[in-house]
Amino acid sequence: MDETYIRVKGEWRYLYRAVDKEGNTIDFLLRAHRDRTAARRYFEKSITQNGVPETVTIDKSGANLAALEAVNADRKAPIKIRQSKYLNNLVEQDHRATKRRTRPMLGFKTFRCARILLAGIEVNGMNASHP
Repeated sequence: MDETYIRVKGEWRYLYRAVDKEGNTIDFLLRAHRDRTAARRYFEKSITQNGVPETVTIDKSGANLAALEAVNADRKAPIKIRQSKYLNNLVEQDHRATKRRTRPMLGFKTFRCARILLAGIEVNGMNASHP
């Protein structure tokens, strides 16, 4: 799991994304803030839609770690948390496809439009990697 920056209305917003071992996008969520609350909402959404993972690899972000610890506090069987500074570049390289599609757009005018268009880009990428 990692997040990347997307420009919306001249301000940077955060696109949370999760990728499995094969590099396929599992889930995504656009948020206005990069904090514990946003990260926890993303993890809960992802777990609800995709099931509970055995292990989650995150970067050195304190917000992501705090959110996962909060999620684990509510669970009987905790999710194993691994922290890797560079995430082995698997997720970081996966951001390139999204950035390549959004960079020519010169940012988004509204948060709503950004969410809709990014959902289309992400779903298209998911369908392309799952024949």
